[in-house]
Amino acid sequence: MSAAERGPVSLITGASRGIGRALALTLAAQGGTVFVNYKKNGDLAEQTVADVDAAGGRGIAVQADMEDPDALRLLFDRVAEETGRLDHFVSNAAASAFKNIMDVKPHHLDRSYAMNLRPFVLGAQEAVRLMDRGGRIVALSSYGSVRAYPTYATLGAMKAAIEAWVRYMAVEFAPYGINVNAVNGGLVESDSLEYFYGVPGMPAMREVLDRIPAKRPARVQELADTIAFLLGPGAGYITGQTLMVDGGLSVVAPPFFADAGPELALPARPVRGA
Repeated sequence: MSAAERGPVSLITGASRGIGRALALTLAAQGGTVFVNYKKNGDLAEQTVADVDAAGGRGIAVQADMEDPDALRLLFDRVAEETGRLDHFVSNAAASAFKNIMDVKPHHLDRSYAMNLRPFVLGAQEAVRLMDRGGRIVALSSYGSVRAYPTYATLGAMKAAIEAWVRYMAVEFAPYGINVNAVNGGLVESDSLEYFYGVPGMPAMREVLDRIPAKRPARVQELADTIAFLLGPGAGYITGQTLMVDGGLSVVAPPFFADAGPELALPARPVRGA
């Protein structure tokens, strides 16, 4: 059976765990081919592939370090060899050093660019060449792209740049039938969140969650579902956008309800007729 007959062909970077894995399993239900990129976690990637296969798709694990442009090119070469084409490219892999600006060294800046921004741009170029019937490109961002908070400047600036590139790509790739969007997650329940809040000096995560209207972090599946929507037919007229999936975090500001006195406490949900 050809790739076209099987369903969409998707490539997700950093797909051995977290949001990438959840998205791979979500797309597997469409019966297509999902390329599961990973850097080191070969066992986790193979488990994701097995789960994709069990869910009705075809999973292919491909090791490639996104910091290496040659490795990224070989990743897309593998896609071309296996399927000859591509429908979805999701740039999900990310990494950075969490430090205050005065502690950032040149190698921190270089790595943040090499790991987060460059592979998105170079990957999008490679993806376009394989999207012979149009396609969708989605990049993962974070609320550090629009809000400033401790130790996140290096990564937040790269995420802001990614969102800018999304807008430019949306315009230039539209004639090819390719939509480009970003998904901006707030606090997402994942290993990365636990690592970030383990940085010395960070406030307790519970204190931060109290200031989010939803009072909880996002689940990885909620991010995966949003990305899947942007990859699907219902988002055919959406391009150049960044969707916020943050439980309302980006719309609140001090003074927070969590810090207000009992006089300003939000009432219980009103009941009709009461």
